[in-house]
Amino acid sequence: MGKIRVLIADNHPVFREGLARLFQEEEDLKCIAIAKDGDEAIKLAQELKPDVAIIDVNMPNTSGIDALKQIKKTHPEIGILMLSAYTYSHYVNSAIQAGADGYLVKNIPRHKLIEAIRMINDGQGVFNLEASGDVLRKLTAEENGQIANASVLYKRELEVLKLVAKGMTNKHIAGELNISDNTVGTHLVNIFRKLGVESRTEATLYALREGLITTDEASGRRET
Repeated sequence: MGKIRVLIADNHPVFREGLARLFQEEEDLKCIAIAKDGDEAIKLAQELKPDVAIIDVNMPNTSGIDALKQIKKTHPEIGILMLSAYTYSHYVNSAIQAGADGYLVKNIPRHKLIEAIRMINDGQGVFNLEASGDVLRKLTAEENGQIANASVLYKRELEVLKLVAKGMTNKHIAGELNISDNTVGTHLVNIFRKLGVESRTEATLYALREGLITTDEASGRRET
């Protein structure tokens, strides 16, 4: 299995070079290029077609958000993780609407950043709850005149949803699926966004109504 090819775009030399060195310590990651601004990020993404591009929101010349839009327009298959020092809702909203696969703040622990890159490479969304929780819950398919479609749930998200229906807490779901509490939270945010709901109870009721889970599966609900 080949390495995950990563493009780093950030206008701070110390930060981008630090990320590149970090990836050298991971057997499944490889930094293939470094960009110092949005223009260079677009150019390198089009030329090299990385698996994942890590892009700073605030960069000179072309901003990170505009670079995201351009890259997704020509190469939608490239997973894009936006990194920022800010949790402003308008940044998060702009990034999500432009097609970002993830939005994290720069003070995230290194192991969580590595995990996020792997998740995005696997086609999963990764969003910092502090930065994006409220925004994601309000963004539903109704913005495009459509009804939320449960068929877009990933297999893991469906597994989480079924455990939510049983009344399990994030901690117990994490133990059941052998994932971190933070990953469970990320899955829940994505589930809420895709189903157009705002709570675990609403998600469970939606899943029952649409046949995603059976009454037998939900009958074992318990508070843990």
